[in-house]
Amino acid sequence: MIVDAHAHAFATIRGVTRDGPTASGTRGRVTIGDRTEQALPASLEHSSFPVVALLASLDEAGVDRAVLLQGPYYGEENAYVAEACRASPRFLAGMAFLDPWQEGAREAFDGVERIGAFRGIKLECSEPTGLLGLHPGRRLDEPGLGWLWRGLERSRRVLTLDLGRPGTSSYQTDAVRAIAAAHPGLCVVVCHLGQPAAGVFADHTLCRAWEEQMSLARLPNVWFDTAALPAYCPGEVFPWPSAVEALRRGLDLAGPGRLLWGTDIPGLLVHGSYPQLLDHVRDALAFLPATDLEAVLGGNALEVYGH
Repeated sequence: MIVDAHAHAFATIRGVTRDGPTASGTRGRVTIGDRTEQALPASLEHSSFPVVALLASLDEAGVDRAVLLQGPYYGEENAYVAEACRASPRFLAGMAFLDPWQEGAREAFDGVERIGAFRGIKLECSEPTGLLGLHPGRRLDEPGLGWLWRGLERSRRVLTLDLGRPGTSSYQTDAVRAIAAAHPGLCVVVCHLGQPAAGVFADHTLCRAWEEQMSLARLPNVWFDTAALPAYCPGEVFPWPSAVEALRRGLDLAGPGRLLWGTDIPGLLVHGSYPQLLDHVRDALAFLPATDLEAVLGGNALEVYGH
Protein backbone atom coordinates (compact mmCIF):
# COMPACT_ATOMS: atom_id res chain seq x y z
CA MET A 1 0.00 0.00 0.00
CA ILE A 2 1.24 3.48 -0.92
CA VAL A 3 0.47 6.31 1.52
CA ASP A 4 1.16 10.00 1.02
CA ALA A 5 1.96 11.04 4.60
CA HIS A 6 1.85 14.78 3.88
CA ALA A 7 -1.00 16.23 1.84
CA HIS A 8 -3.42 19.16 2.05
CA ALA A 9 -7.01 19.75 0.96
CA PHE A 10 -9.01 22.94 1.42
CA ALA A 11 -12.05 24.66 0.00
CA THR A 12 -10.34 28.05 0.16
CA ILE A 13 -7.24 29.56 1.73
CA ARG A 14 -8.05 31.76 4.71
CA GLY A 15 -5.10 31.71 7.04
CA VAL A 16 -2.47 34.01 8.51
CA THR A 17 1.33 34.28 8.52
CA ARG A 18 3.80 36.73 10.04
CA ASP A 19 3.37 38.81 6.86
CA GLY A 20 -0.39 39.04 7.20
CA PRO A 21 -3.60 37.21 6.26
CA THR A 22 -3.65 34.71 3.41
CA ALA A 23 -6.44 34.30 0.86
CA SER A 24 -7.11 32.37 -2.32
CA GLY A 25 -6.86 34.38 -5.50
CA THR A 26 -7.29 32.93 -8.98
CA ARG A 27 -5.27 30.54 -11.13
CA GLY A 28 -3.07 29.37 -8.30
CA ARG A 29 -2.23 32.79 -6.92
CA VAL A 30 -2.43 33.43 -3.18
CA THR A 31 -2.49 36.78 -1.39
CA ILE A 32 -0.22 37.10 1.66
CA GLY A 33 -0.59 40.43 3.38
CA ASP A 34 0.02 43.05 0.69
CA ARG A 35 1.66 40.77 -1.87
CA THR A 36 0.56 37.97 -4.19
CA GLU A 37 2.54 34.84 -5.08
CA GLN A 38 2.10 31.88 -7.42
CA ALA A 39 1.79 29.27 -4.68
CA LEU A 40 -0.29 26.69 -6.55
CA PRO A 41 -0.55 25.44 -10.14
CA ALA A 42 -2.28 27.87 -12.48
CA SER A 43 -4.68 25.06 -13.39
CA LEU A 44 -6.35 25.54 -9.98
CA GLU A 45 -8.68 28.27 -11.19
CA HIS A 46 -9.95 29.33 -7.78
CA SER A 47 -6.70 28.59 -5.93
CA SER A 48 -8.44 25.84 -4.02
CA PHE A 49 -7.76 22.12 -3.69
CA PRO A 50 -10.90 20.40 -2.43
CA VAL A 51 -10.98 16.80 -1.28
CA VAL A 52 -12.41 15.65 -4.60
CA ALA A 53 -9.29 17.02 -6.35
CA LEU A 54 -7.00 15.26 -3.89
CA LEU A 55 -8.81 11.95 -4.34
CA ALA A 56 -8.51 12.31 -8.12
CA SER A 57 -4.77 12.89 -7.72
CA LEU A 58 -4.42 9.77 -5.58
CA ASP A 59 -6.23 7.75 -8.22
CA GLU A 60 -4.08 9.19 -11.02
CA ALA A 61 -0.83 8.20 -9.32
CA GLY A 62 -1.96 4.88 -7.87
CA VAL A 63 -1.66 6.12 -4.28
CA ASP A 64 -3.92 4.31 -1.83
CA ARG A 65 -4.21 6.74 1.08
CA ALA A 66 -3.21 10.22 2.20
CA VAL A 67 -2.75 11.96 5.53
CA LEU A 68 -4.31 15.44 5.56
CA LEU A 69 -2.26 18.04 7.42
CA GLN A 70 -3.09 21.64 8.26
CA GLY A 71 -1.25 24.84 9.11
CA PRO A 72 -1.66 28.60 9.58
CA TYR A 73 -0.91 29.39 5.91
CA TYR A 74 -3.94 27.48 4.61
CA GLY A 75 -6.00 28.23 7.69
CA GLU A 76 -7.81 26.08 10.23
CA GLU A 77 -10.05 23.53 8.48
CA ASN A 78 -10.80 21.09 11.28
CA ALA A 79 -14.48 20.64 10.37
CA TYR A 80 -13.68 20.22 6.66
CA VAL A 81 -10.90 17.68 7.26
CA ALA A 82 -12.93 15.73 9.81
CA GLU A 83 -15.87 15.44 7.43
CA ALA A 84 -13.59 14.34 4.59
CA CYS A 85 -12.08 11.60 6.74
CA ARG A 86 -15.50 10.38 7.84
CA ALA A 87 -16.72 10.33 4.24
CA SER A 88 -13.62 8.55 2.84
CA PRO A 89 -12.06 6.54 5.69
CA ARG A 90 -10.45 4.07 3.28
CA PHE A 91 -8.50 6.87 1.60
CA LEU A 92 -7.93 9.63 4.14
CA ALA A 93 -6.60 10.14 7.66
CA GLY A 94 -6.59 13.60 9.19
CA MET A 95 -4.52 15.67 11.59
CA ALA A 96 -6.07 18.57 13.45
CA PHE A 97 -5.02 22.20 13.49
CA LEU A 98 -4.09 23.67 16.88
CA ASP A 99 -2.28 26.81 18.02
CA PRO A 100 -1.08 25.91 21.53
CA TRP A 101 -0.07 29.53 22.28
CA GLN A 102 -3.46 30.96 21.42
CA GLU A 103 -5.91 31.82 24.18
CA GLY A 104 -8.31 28.93 24.69
CA ALA A 105 -5.86 26.31 23.35
CA ARG A 106 -6.79 23.71 25.98
CA GLU A 107 -10.47 24.07 25.17
CA ALA A 108 -9.65 23.79 21.46
CA PHE A 109 -7.72 20.58 22.14
CA ASP A 110 -10.66 19.18 24.08
CA GLY A 111 -12.84 19.99 21.08
CA VAL A 112 -10.47 18.13 18.76
CA GLU A 113 -10.66 15.09 21.04
CA ARG A 114 -14.46 15.24 21.03
CA ILE A 115 -14.55 15.30 17.23
CA GLY A 116 -12.76 11.95 17.26
CA ALA A 117 -11.91 11.95 13.55
CA PHE A 118 -8.27 12.96 13.91
CA ARG A 119 -5.14 10.86 14.35
CA GLY A 120 -3.40 13.71 16.17
CA ILE A 121 -2.35 17.32 15.66
CA LYS A 122 0.13 19.06 13.39
CA LEU A 123 2.07 22.08 14.62
CA GLU A 124 3.44 24.18 11.76
CA CYS A 125 6.25 25.92 13.62
CA SER A 126 8.27 27.51 10.82
CA GLU A 127 8.88 31.26 10.94
CA PRO A 128 7.64 32.40 7.50
CA THR A 129 4.31 30.60 7.45
CA GLY A 130 3.94 28.97 10.85
CA LEU A 131 3.43 29.47 14.55
CA LEU A 132 6.88 30.83 15.40
CA GLY A 133 6.22 33.67 12.98
CA LEU A 134 3.02 34.43 14.86
CA HIS A 135 4.53 33.84 18.33
CA PRO A 136 8.21 34.86 18.15
CA GLY A 137 10.45 33.51 20.88
CA ARG A 138 8.21 30.68 22.01
CA ARG A 139 9.61 27.24 22.74
CA LEU A 140 8.15 23.78 22.35
CA ASP A 141 9.83 22.71 25.59
CA GLU A 142 8.39 25.50 27.74
CA PRO A 143 6.64 24.07 30.82
CA GLY A 144 3.30 25.55 29.87
CA LEU A 145 2.89 23.07 27.01
CA GLY A 146 3.27 19.90 29.07
CA TRP A 147 -0.50 19.43 29.11
CA LEU A 148 -0.49 19.02 25.33
CA TRP A 149 2.19 16.34 25.14
CA ARG A 150 0.56 14.44 28.03
CA GLY A 151 -2.85 14.67 26.36
CA LEU A 152 -1.58 13.39 23.04
CA GLU A 153 0.30 10.52 24.67
CA ARG A 154 -2.67 9.57 26.82
CA SER A 155 -5.03 9.43 23.83
CA ARG A 156 -2.46 7.61 21.65
CA ARG A 157 -2.43 10.37 19.11
CA VAL A 158 0.39 11.56 16.84
CA LEU A 159 2.35 14.83 17.01
CA THR A 160 3.46 16.05 13.58
CA LEU A 161 5.91 18.97 13.49
CA ASP A 162 7.18 21.29 10.79
CA LEU A 163 10.29 22.76 12.44
CA GLY A 164 11.33 25.05 9.61
CA ARG A 165 14.84 25.38 8.22
CA PRO A 166 18.19 24.84 9.93
CA GLY A 167 19.43 28.03 11.53
CA THR A 168 15.99 29.45 12.34
CA SER A 169 14.36 29.87 15.75
CA SER A 170 11.80 27.14 15.03
CA TYR A 171 14.51 24.50 14.48
CA GLN A 172 14.17 23.23 18.05
CA THR A 173 15.81 19.82 17.86
CA ASP A 174 16.69 19.68 21.56
CA ALA A 175 13.12 20.51 22.54
CA VAL A 176 11.72 17.73 20.37
CA ARG A 177 14.28 15.30 21.76
CA ALA A 178 13.21 16.15 25.30
CA ILE A 179 9.49 15.81 24.47
CA ALA A 180 9.93 12.48 22.70
CA ALA A 181 12.12 11.06 25.48
CA ALA A 182 9.73 12.17 28.23
CA HIS A 183 6.69 10.76 26.42
CA PRO A 184 7.69 7.39 24.94
CA GLY A 185 4.07 6.58 24.07
CA LEU A 186 3.82 9.65 21.83
CA CYS A 187 4.58 9.14 18.12
CA VAL A 188 6.37 12.18 16.66
CA VAL A 189 6.73 12.89 12.94
CA VAL A 190 9.08 15.65 11.75
CA CYS A 191 8.14 17.01 8.35
CA HIS A 192 10.26 17.64 5.25
CA LEU A 193 13.21 15.44 6.28
CA GLY A 194 14.36 18.31 8.50
CA GLN A 195 14.35 20.72 5.53
CA PRO A 196 17.73 20.20 3.84
CA ALA A 197 17.28 23.41 1.83
CA ALA A 198 19.62 24.56 -0.92
CA GLY A 199 23.03 25.38 0.56
CA VAL A 200 22.66 23.36 3.76
CA PHE A 201 25.20 20.71 2.79
CA ALA A 202 27.74 23.36 1.78
CA ASP A 203 27.49 25.15 5.13
CA HIS A 204 29.19 23.27 7.98
CA THR A 205 27.06 24.83 10.73
CA LEU A 206 23.74 24.26 8.96
CA CYS A 207 24.70 20.74 7.91
CA ARG A 208 25.59 19.85 11.50
CA ALA A 209 22.24 21.24 12.67
CA TRP A 210 20.42 19.15 10.05
CA GLU A 211 22.35 15.99 10.95
CA GLU A 212 21.60 16.58 14.62
CA GLN A 213 17.90 16.83 13.85
CA MET A 214 18.03 13.67 11.74
CA SER A 215 19.59 11.91 14.75
CA LEU A 216 16.18 12.15 16.42
CA ALA A 217 15.31 9.08 14.35
CA ARG A 218 17.42 7.03 16.77
CA LEU A 219 14.61 7.47 19.29
CA PRO A 220 12.01 4.70 19.02
CA ASN A 221 9.09 7.12 18.66
CA VAL A 222 10.36 9.63 16.06
CA TRP A 223 9.93 9.48 12.27
CA PHE A 224 10.54 11.87 9.36
CA ASP A 225 8.38 12.46 6.31
CA THR A 226 10.05 13.28 2.99
CA ALA A 227 7.61 15.94 1.79
CA ALA A 228 8.59 18.92 -0.37
CA LEU A 229 12.21 17.98 -1.12
CA PRO A 230 11.95 19.15 -4.78
CA ALA A 231 10.97 22.62 -3.52
CA TYR A 232 14.45 22.98 -2.01
CA CYS A 233 16.14 22.54 -5.41
CA PRO A 234 15.75 25.84 -7.30
CA GLY A 235 16.31 25.54 -11.02
CA GLU A 236 16.15 21.73 -11.07
CA VAL A 237 13.56 19.58 -12.80
CA PHE A 238 12.50 15.97 -12.34
CA PRO A 239 14.14 13.86 -11.00
CA TRP A 240 15.66 16.73 -8.94
CA PRO A 241 19.23 15.47 -8.36
CA SER A 242 19.77 17.57 -5.22
CA ALA A 243 16.58 16.15 -3.71
CA VAL A 244 17.80 12.65 -4.48
CA GLU A 245 21.06 13.43 -2.65
CA ALA A 246 19.18 14.80 0.35
CA LEU A 247 16.88 11.80 0.45
CA ARG A 248 19.77 9.34 0.37
CA ARG A 249 21.65 11.26 3.06
CA GLY A 250 18.52 11.20 5.18
CA LEU A 251 18.17 7.49 4.60
CA ASP A 252 21.75 6.90 5.75
CA LEU A 253 21.09 8.81 8.98
CA ALA A 254 17.59 7.60 9.81
CA GLY A 255 17.22 4.21 8.12
CA PRO A 256 14.28 3.03 6.02
CA GLY A 257 12.16 2.20 9.05
CA ARG A 258 12.00 5.88 10.04
CA LEU A 259 11.04 7.53 6.73
CA LEU A 260 7.52 8.23 5.47
CA TRP A 261 7.02 9.22 1.85
CA GLY A 262 5.07 12.46 1.52
CA THR A 263 4.60 15.18 -1.06
CA ASP A 264 3.08 18.41 0.36
CA ILE A 265 0.59 18.66 -2.50
CA PRO A 266 -0.95 20.79 -3.88
CA GLY A 267 1.89 23.28 -3.42
CA LEU A 268 4.47 20.85 -4.82
CA LEU A 269 2.51 20.53 -8.05
CA VAL A 270 4.21 23.71 -9.24
CA HIS A 271 7.46 21.68 -9.28
CA GLY A 272 6.22 18.47 -10.90
CA SER A 273 3.28 16.17 -11.43
CA TYR A 274 1.95 13.97 -8.66
CA PRO A 275 3.15 10.77 -10.37
CA GLN A 276 6.61 12.36 -10.64
CA LEU A 277 6.63 13.12 -6.91
CA LEU A 278 6.06 9.42 -6.29
CA ASP A 279 8.52 8.23 -8.94
CA HIS A 280 11.19 10.57 -7.56
CA VAL A 281 11.34 8.66 -4.26
CA ARG A 282 10.59 5.24 -5.71
CA ASP A 283 13.41 5.56 -8.25
CA ALA A 284 15.89 7.20 -5.84
CA LEU A 285 15.47 4.35 -3.36
CA ALA A 286 15.10 1.53 -5.88
CA PHE A 287 18.30 -0.05 -4.53
CA LEU A 288 16.59 -0.88 -1.24
CA PRO A 289 15.23 -4.35 -0.54
CA ALA A 290 11.57 -4.50 -1.55
CA THR A 291 10.35 -4.69 2.04
CA ASP A 292 12.28 -1.53 2.99
CA LEU A 293 11.00 0.39 -0.03
CA GLU A 294 7.45 -0.67 0.76
CA ALA A 295 7.91 0.56 4.31
CA VAL A 296 9.03 4.01 3.14
CA LEU A 297 6.23 4.30 0.56
CA GLY A 298 3.44 3.30 2.90
CA GLY A 299 4.14 0.75 5.60
CA ASN A 300 5.70 3.20 8.03
CA ALA A 301 2.86 5.68 7.58
CA LEU A 302 0.33 2.95 8.31
CA GLU A 303 2.25 2.08 11.48
CA VAL A 304 2.35 5.70 12.67
CA TYR A 305 -1.00 7.07 11.51
CA GLY A 306 -3.01 3.86 11.63
CA HIS A 307 -4.65 1.65 9.03
